[in-house]
Amino acid sequence: MLLTPAEQLKIIEKGAAEIIDEGELLQKLERSYNEQRPLTIKLGLDPSAPDIHLGHAVVLRKIKQLQDLGHQAVILIGDFTGRIGDPSGKAKGRTALSDEAVRENAETYYEQIFKVLDKTKTTVRFNSEWLSKLNFEEVLKLAASTSVARMLERDDFQNRYQNQSPIGLHEFFYPLMQAYDSVEIGADIEIGGTDQTFNILMGRTLQKHMGLEKQVAIFMPIIEGLDGVEKMSKSLGNYIGVSEAPEVMFKKMMEIPDPLVFKYFELTTDEHPLAIESLLDRLEDGENPRNIKLELAEIITGLYHGDEAMKKAKDYFETAFQKRKIPENIPSLLVETGNERIEDIIPQLVEQEFVRSKSEFLRLVDQNGISFNGDKLTREELGTAIQNGDVLQIGKKRFLRFEK
Repeated sequence: MLLTPAEQLKIIEKGAAEIIDEGELLQKLERSYNEQRPLTIKLGLDPSAPDIHLGHAVVLRKIKQLQDLGHQAVILIGDFTGRIGDPSGKAKGRTALSDEAVRENAETYYEQIFKVLDKTKTTVRFNSEWLSKLNFEEVLKLAASTSVARMLERDDFQNRYQNQSPIGLHEFFYPLMQAYDSVEIGADIEIGGTDQTFNILMGRTLQKHMGLEKQVAIFMPIIEGLDGVEKMSKSLGNYIGVSEAPEVMFKKMMEIPDPLVFKYFELTTDEHPLAIESLLDRLEDGENPRNIKLELAEIITGLYHGDEAMKKAKDYFETAFQKRKIPENIPSLLVETGNERIEDIIPQLVEQEFVRSKSEFLRLVDQNGISFNGDKLTREELGTAIQNGDVLQIGKKRFLRFEK
């Protein structure tokens, strides 16, 4: 921990929406510095949605900053709480996941989180380790630490109560169990998005109730997705996944609305604030915003896939979407060349997930969304015989070449 507590605080504040509270955080940093003891940083992850996108990575990158300052992260996978499901922002209760589904989803986190975090400074825990062992008396004591009125302060519960939408009693236990996780691991800091305010502050409340030092809450902004309006979400289809193919990631980065480019620079990259200010100066001097966005696409794709893959993705993008040519490195589909027609290989396209169904393929044809060797495909041409080397383009992003 070479940086002073004051210097560390300045780095931690960068990009944060709110810190509760900074005075406590500075005290923790000073004690950590003097005792050379790393702070414990908690992040809870919901195993019902295991695909991590750049919205999640906003929080992960902040944790990586803290790791670089010498602190330790505990990634808390809510395999037990996942049986309830986080009701945050929900108009109705979630369907509980099976134990098997929770575990399968949790496994997918490992490869993704370590694209950002330092594995040597990260511990992964499952909250079933302690929550499954609580007896009924201990659960009642946990419930006695808060009130129904306090729970109804939470917006989603309040709205559902006013709209006479059912609230399961078990749903009240979600924030309590998440708070108990902070007690169990001795969290000094908990980090999350601003949509997790109630849950994280409940951790502070429970720690205080149990006579423990309260965790500091660091809230990171929610980043909008590709539509520029709604928060990034896989269910809304406006996300950029950290494990998506580099070509797909690069293309999606170029679809970000111009007004969001600098927010993405600040929250999803490790670029120094001075470097971001320099980009702003270039924009004010009249440079094309597309050039700035191109640099963002290069940085993000390089962060998650490396420079070599980024350069190939950039070449693919420029060839396929700027020069309107067919890229060289595209997947192949084996066919009996000369004996099969385009309509005959639709089942193969569905099986290999190039399209979801035959009806979707035909709908795309009707919408001029499929090209054959660079020309728009029509229904009348579905009987065309396929030759070796023919290329099919589906939508804007997917190409495949037919081979023997």
